[in-house]
Amino acid sequence: MKTSEQLESELSEFKTRFDNLKDEIQKSIVGYDELLTDILVAIFSQGHVLLEGVPGLGKTYLVRTLSKVLGLEPGRVQCTPDLMPADILGTHIVNENEEGRRVLHFEKGPVFANLILVDEINRATPKTQAALLEVMQEHAVTAGGERHTMPEPFFVMATQNPMEMEGTYPLPEAQLDRFMFKLRVPFPGKEALVEISKRTTGFKEPELDSVMTGTELAKFQESLTHVPVADHVTAYAAQLILATHPEDTDTSDRVKRYVSYGSSPRGLQALIRGARVHAVLDGRTAVSTDDLRRAALPSLRHRVILNFEGEAESVDVDGLLRDLMDSVPMPSQAAA
Repeated sequence: MKTSEQLESELSEFKTRFDNLKDEIQKSIVGYDELLTDILVAIFSQGHVLLEGVPGLGKTYLVRTLSKVLGLEPGRVQCTPDLMPADILGTHIVNENEEGRRVLHFEKGPVFANLILVDEINRATPKTQAALLEVMQEHAVTAGGERHTMPEPFFVMATQNPMEMEGTYPLPEAQLDRFMFKLRVPFPGKEALVEISKRTTGFKEPELDSVMTGTELAKFQESLTHVPVADHVTAYAAQLILATHPEDTDTSDRVKRYVSYGSSPRGLQALIRGARVHAVLDGRTAVSTDDLRRAALPSLRHRVILNFEGEAESVDVDGLLRDLMDSVPMPSQAAA
């Protein structure tokens, strides 16, 4: 069992290393400060990330940069409508052994790496999308009755085109739920575009250093699980989750009108895990309700499913969640 002094020392080191990571990434990535923070928060919380944005915003390059500075082995899957599950997971092939006999051998697919980029995941068919479910949840692939585990640490970062674009298949709710965070990649502003032009139209890319190893990453992940969460903070997080459900008596009128399904318990797990990291980054060793609110949008925006009326009126889920957070009463100081 760690002492409070040991935990405080490890968390202080984590904050320093986190800042170093961001600085190294931003040698190559222009802007996206908040986006980078959220991605790293998910990684240190042992969660997968779904990035949504139009093509050409550097999502793929961002993942490649992350794998380099984190010292992780990258893998990549480029999704197309004709992609098959075996193209992602791997397949059995016939080989000859030393005795000349034919034997079945499992040839591993590109998911057998530390940081997997699944590019344009909603261009793959539902059958292929579903192949990722076991990988993301169990960190393993079952093929031919055999179970093959992923190398650790293991993360999936998927990019998704906006649903309005042609040739896309919506991800099923069960698969969306496997992603800890859904992050929206904004279009860069004028200053960022100018800086992108300066950095990317030459002959050389910035040289990046690996500033962390997989072992160190795992150590920090373990330390963050010990950040305490008071009972009243956990109760507030649970109330936020319940307020996303239209059948809950205390939820807002907008949720009752526009929402079909609310967040699953995985949303609560994502809230708590993300809030722990935000608390440490803010220099504290215990989670507050502000940390929960900071993690709420990335954790819940893909877990709130609009009904027909909500879809027809193009209701903004982020706006709905902000209204919801304003309507849920904060725990009283007496409860603390």
